[in-house]
Amino acid sequence: MLTEYFVPAEAPTPFSGTCADFVSINASQSGQSVLLSVLKDGQWQDVTCSQFNDQVRQLAKGLIASGIASGDRVAIMSRTRFEWTLADFAIWTIGAVGVPVYETSSAEQLQWILSDSGAVALICETIKHRRLFEEVAAATPTVRSCWLIESDDLSKVVESGRAVDDGQLDARLAAATSSDLATIIYTSGTTGRPKGCMLTHANFIAEVDNVIAAYPEVFLSSGAATLLFLPIAHVFGRAIEVACIRSRARMGHAPDITNLLPMLQGFKPAFLLAVPRVFEKVYNSAQQKAIADGKGTIFASAAQTAIDYSTGQDTGELPIGLRIKHSVFDLLVYRKLRAALGGNVDWAISGGAPLGARLGHFFRGVGVTILEGYGLTETTAAATGNRPKEIKVGSVGKPVPGTAVKVAADGELLVRGGQVFIGYWGNPQSSSEVLQDDGWFHTGDIGEIDDDGFVRITGRKKEILVTAGGKNVAPAALEDKIQAHWLISHCMVVGDARPYIAALVTIDPEMFPAWCKQHDLAPDTPVAGMVDDPRLLADVQAAIDDANKSVSHAEAIKRFSILPTEWTEDQGHITPSMKLKRSVIAAAHQHDIDALYS
Repeated sequence: MLTEYFVPAEAPTPFSGTCADFVSINASQSGQSVLLSVLKDGQWQDVTCSQFNDQVRQLAKGLIASGIASGDRVAIMSRTRFEWTLADFAIWTIGAVGVPVYETSSAEQLQWILSDSGAVALICETIKHRRLFEEVAAATPTVRSCWLIESDDLSKVVESGRAVDDGQLDARLAAATSSDLATIIYTSGTTGRPKGCMLTHANFIAEVDNVIAAYPEVFLSSGAATLLFLPIAHVFGRAIEVACIRSRARMGHAPDITNLLPMLQGFKPAFLLAVPRVFEKVYNSAQQKAIADGKGTIFASAAQTAIDYSTGQDTGELPIGLRIKHSVFDLLVYRKLRAALGGNVDWAISGGAPLGARLGHFFRGVGVTILEGYGLTETTAAATGNRPKEIKVGSVGKPVPGTAVKVAADGELLVRGGQVFIGYWGNPQSSSEVLQDDGWFHTGDIGEIDDDGFVRITGRKKEILVTAGGKNVAPAALEDKIQAHWLISHCMVVGDARPYIAALVTIDPEMFPAWCKQHDLAPDTPVAGMVDDPRLLADVQAAIDDANKSVSHAEAIKRFSILPTEWTEDQGHITPSMKLKRSVIAAAHQHDIDALYS
């Protein structure tokens, strides 16, 4: 194992302007190329580079007319939609700073972000969002304007900017530099209040220029296109947004993921980005549909063949029998899965949590290669990633070009590179705690680097459990495997200062009706009435037994409890990026945890 690994930068000489310059460069170099597609009245309507540049400039003039100064913070609270990207680049064009707010945020969260950032304006999507703001308006006096996308307020802002001349706008754009603050993205807040990560334009430029250079098959190929459905409020979605504008890969937005499959089939993306839970859902839904249609055995054989075929690509062992089976299942199963994703997807980018080797091999065997990566808000998304020609399924890849990674003495993974943030907004103490040692960022994750430079993440430093017997246990390794089971939604491993490891489990409400049907129960049977059912307990035990195979006996889960209700963001159990708020869950289920040790 290595303790440090560096990949030289592949991007050209660092760009000295800002991300806003990408829009005008695109218009001047390739004005008639399609840059975005917008869904209107059920039809995808193309937006060229020149048209997007015009729209950005018009909105930017309106922001100037509304009194937004260089350096002012403007918050955006919306689902993933075209107006998010339009506003983002308009804000940057006048030298202002975008502050994303998850559209699912509570009034308390909204108040904290607006007040802590000192935002002067809020662009929100729905009446619900505006009413939420009205609840906290008195406590956020810096916010002078609140514009509602659904009420077409942005058109009114554009109209107000008619009197602003081009020279005034161009002066704003020219005055901005790459070292200027681009955004303040607030962390998920799994412990305590969210902290505002300050990312500069230089951070984004270092990130996207090197990612594009490292992934030409994804961003620069003929027909490169993606349908963005992850929140742009999250750094993962935001970085891809900027990368698409930079590389001119056609981008669409999907605000309503309940209607995602028809949108994918109409848009026909060439690559997708998602968190592992999305890929798990695709697999589990296909599996359960096959079982319901009496084709469960065929699907199981097709899935194993895909996994074997992908594994064989790594080992160089692809016997003729396996290749024949793979070709047959490609006709019967795999092409249907690819068609469900639009029919053109060759690549998918996964981040936010571990994907798991089995799922990675399955999708590559089906014909959709998932490039798993790793990063944080503090690293402007990707710090590492598997490349199309350099893949180790189960790892999070090598460092992004221009990035170094190092394993500290206590196992913590450190990152250094141009994409590492400059600190937390108004919080120098927290900044100094993670930015130490000559530019190294302390990620808080436990990791390892193999002899080829590929990184694996094995746990979270603050989440390490120490049993009463003194055994250190990383819960993520167990939780990720258990949550990959089609029936299980969430799992939280417990056992700190306890005699053994145990777990709390919740059942996926979308999948539970299928389980009920398999057991001749009414599909609307509530989970709450089945938590002690021997059949349900046996299925969850099987998932736990499978996860236990990957750890020692001392780390294995000895007991578990199925909870009657799901953990939700609304109840404060999970973050918008699906991370567990462990302290909140532990407090809410202290009785259940105690019962596991009685």
